[in-house]
Amino acid sequence: MSSAPNVIEFPRRTPNVERTLQTETQAAVSEERLRIAREIHDVVSYSLATIGLQAGVAARVMHDQPQQVEVALQAIKSASKDALGELRSILGMLREVEDVVGTGLGRLDALAATTTGAGVPTQVRINGRPRPLAASVDLAAFRIAQESLANVLRHAGAASAVVTIVYERDFVLVEVEDDGNGDASGDRVSSAGSGHGIAGMRERARAVGGELETSFRPEGGFRVLARLPVSGRS
Repeated sequence: MSSAPNVIEFPRRTPNVERTLQTETQAAVSEERLRIAREIHDVVSYSLATIGLQAGVAARVMHDQPQQVEVALQAIKSASKDALGELRSILGMLREVEDVVGTGLGRLDALAATTTGAGVPTQVRINGRPRPLAASVDLAAFRIAQESLANVLRHAGAASAVVTIVYERDFVLVEVEDDGNGDASGDRVSSAGSGHGIAGMRERARAVGGELETSFRPEGGFRVLARLPVSGRS
């Protein structure tokens, strides 16, 4: 019998396989970078819109209504605290921390309260029986509502807003409407859709297998409607 050791030879990767692996890795990295960019944009965008609006209020009433300055500053403090909490949450996800604070539709009432405090009275309406959503869909629905309200704060002028969540059998609808008259010429669409804002909301909807449409309302104001599958992309 031969005493030579048994040697197992594994097939070497061909250049084509190496290129394919490299391409797939780069695509995965790019997708993750885009996801992180959307998260940070949505948190910062909404918070800065709220802070900017309240700072403007404080500057206007500083001499005539000094008591309102404290209210505005409290709102700025609250928005700053929320933004820091969400940014820590995002950093936690990057570090694979398991106890990350949820940012789904369960926080919608708090979001509406913050927007109302920033000067845009906001209502939340729920139609249908609430049901569990895939985590990615829950987050996408919340972020779409959040960015829509940030656009109202930035562009709608004197306005109120309504966020409606409709639970269907296979889909959840997220509708945000306002009655403002700001940017009625169309600047709201062009500025919000220049690579972030509306474009980012569309990316979020498509990422979970859904769709999003926007339009000016005949009676005045703006409408955002997202239709997302409850189980996410199949």
